[in-house]
Amino acid sequence: MTTDMTGVLRRTRLFGAVPDADLASLAGVSRTRAFRRGQIVCAMGDPGDTLIVVLSGRVKVAVRSADGGELTLVMVGPGGTLGEVSVADGGPRSADVETVEDSRLLFLPRTLVQDICVRVPAAGQALAGSVAETLRRLTEAASDLVFLDLPRRVAKVLLSQSRDSVGLIAPQLTQEQLARQVAGTRQSVNAALRGFERRGWIAVQGRAVTLRQPEVLARFAGS
Repeated sequence: MTTDMTGVLRRTRLFGAVPDADLASLAGVSRTRAFRRGQIVCAMGDPGDTLIVVLSGRVKVAVRSADGGELTLVMVGPGGTLGEVSVADGGPRSADVETVEDSRLLFLPRTLVQDICVRVPAAGQALAGSVAETLRRLTEAASDLVFLDLPRRVAKVLLSQSRDSVGLIAPQLTQEQLARQVAGTRQSVNAALRGFERRGWIAVQGRAVTLRQPEVLARFAGS
């Protein structure tokens, strides 16, 4: 088990250059948990005492309003990590983490991760880079919410998704999930997608979206 987890940690951005002995120690005190789709992994304000690695499935990081509104900040899939900001500053969780698929997650003690980042310069640099990336993403998202209309925000999210050689986005996003990433409603997202489809920029079949003219979509979004 420890050997398997050492390999998993080695493939993450944060621990790729960490010595084997440190990875083995970290793997030895890690714990794995399985979650069903739609479960809350941790909530805003919870103690940020672990770094989370996604082993399988997908999770979303989201903030919610008192009246039930939701804004999805990022989706994280296998090999991704969560909680770097709390590792860096020791503060509580700054958002909710919820599974969007059945998932297996690995939890690593923050104190040990901090110790490794102090002793291994490459790990410390990777942590700083991850925190900086989070800041840049949130700055861009805030700018988009202020300066871009909803169709352009939808276009940017579509362009940010992984897709195959023919432009098919995978894994698929529901319109509700897409709406929560652009601070819109499912109906407004549907209208934007249908508009793109009429122009020939995308093809929509059920939940499957294929980008047919990503370069045109990028120009529309201002990317």
